[in-house]
Amino acid sequence: MQRKQLSEVLKNLVVFRNLSSDPLISALAELLGCSERDGEKAFSLLCDMVRELYPYGSNLAKRVLSLLCADDNFYIRGLAVGAVFPPEVCIWAETEIEALAAASEYTADEIALIYGIRSPVPKYATQRTDMLQSYLEYAGNAGQNGYGLFAVHHVFTVSDTGVLIPVENPDPQRISELYGYERERELIIRNTEALLAGSEANNVLLYGDAGTGKSSTVKAVANEFRGRGLRLIQVENSSLRFIPSILDSLATNPLKFIIFIDDLSFGAEDRGFTALKAVLEGSVAARAKNIVVYATSNRRHLIRESFSDRKGDEIHFNDTVQETCSLADRFGIVVTFTKPGKDDYGMLVLRLARRYGISGSEADLLAGAEAFAQHRGGRSPRIAKQYIEYKSSINKTEI
Repeated sequence: MQRKQLSEVLKNLVVFRNLSSDPLISALAELLGCSERDGEKAFSLLCDMVRELYPYGSNLAKRVLSLLCADDNFYIRGLAVGAVFPPEVCIWAETEIEALAAASEYTADEIALIYGIRSPVPKYATQRTDMLQSYLEYAGNAGQNGYGLFAVHHVFTVSDTGVLIPVENPDPQRISELYGYERERELIIRNTEALLAGSEANNVLLYGDAGTGKSSTVKAVANEFRGRGLRLIQVENSSLRFIPSILDSLATNPLKFIIFIDDLSFGAEDRGFTALKAVLEGSVAARAKNIVVYATSNRRHLIRESFSDRKGDEIHFNDTVQETCSLADRFGIVVTFTKPGKDDYGMLVLRLARRYGISGSEADLLAGAEAFAQHRGGRSPRIAKQYIEYKSSINKTEI
């Protein structure tokens, strides 16, 4: 394919249409479409392209392939679930991929020679690559590795408009770093493994005292099973209304998803739980087998109640409370995390001390941990970790 033909294909992508508006691809397409006599414009476009390339490395072919694989479109969605497309669609998709590959093989020196650019040009690496074969291999693994943003990220939040936003630096919490509550975590791990195996999995409510590791458990499970196709989508209470549309968009995705609602609770007259209730108890749409809801709460009945709530229509109030309280019963599994007793708390402190390399008298360490807990509102895994981190920082200062 000739240079200007490549330019026209890149400007008018059909299957991978999203890439036409990518700044790097757009600059590359414009650059290859320049007239040989317009060296000044070509130089400017070359610089534009390299500006977009350098933050991600200096290899143009690798970057173009990365953009190609990160593109979410009907074609990759179909390939991921084994869909068969008409020959015309496949042929044109391959044509676009081959055009992207050929365009990315032009070196800076070749560009300078074509357009007669005599001033120094920013250099970058590139090479001939079988981009089509690489893409087909990527598509073949999309069922486990994901496609689009799901291939790059494994934790997401939800914007004010219901759009999924990838978390660039998610909490790296691992299951091996959590101590205590092994029986409780095992219930959640087994349920998650059932989800990944395509078996019946339950929605889970993690209920209990603050600082007992409910949220950390969910995040650790998501990190543990990322390589097996698990993704986590955290939804704030204010965004619960978007859950039905999120579920619809993910229902045919080959990956598995946890909809994570941290610190779930409602006011006595808060109707925001309607969407969640419909998801938990089922609606006119069939429940997606690749999605579960994991929610944490410090309140067993998920409702915030104060004496001021009791003013007004008592019948209406009671109806609201009963409806909201019943939401907890719609979770298939309820796992309770209670504050540890003195012995369990002490054992947790000692295990964390070994992990952080803190030596010294166990009696002094436990006495200090107990005093620390009394000043921080009581014993919990969070308080134990804060105490050990405090001791660790003191040790480093003394050294």
